Amino acid sequence: MKLQIHVWFQNLGIACSIASLFTLFFRLSDFAWVTKSVYYIPVFFIIIFFMSMMIADDIRNIFKKLFWYEKRKIKRPIWQVGIGFIFFLAQISTVMVFSQELTQPQLGGMPLFLVFAFMNSFILTVIYEEIFYRTTIK
Repeated sequence: MKLQIHVWFQNLGIACSIASLFTLFFRLSDFAWVTKSVYYIPVFFIIIFFMSMMIADDIRNIFKKLFWYEKRKIKRPIWQVGIGFIFFLAQISTVMVFSQELTQPQLGGMPLFLVFAFMNSFILTVIYEEIFYRTTIK
């Protein structure tokens, strides 16, 4: 099965989110010894990342069925939200695992890394649309 590059990017973001969130959950639990790092990269993250790359395509397809993507007449808004959410979640979970010191600064009570992740995901969604979905924009 030949994956297109935009599907590969989506699967990569989903796998990164899954691996980061699982690593974070284990780091916060009594099993923190599982998340030992080599060159600041948790070994558990690498193992879960490769495992989640195998199921990322299935997860993406499940969400497409869950939100009736194929039945929609206008598909553009739902994939924009989906791509933006993948970018947003991947950024947040990566910061939580690899750079927890960036979670401390606040902007009016909201963690600053959430604001940056939201802005970045919006910009990345627009760039993603320009690169992969040029023909659908009219």
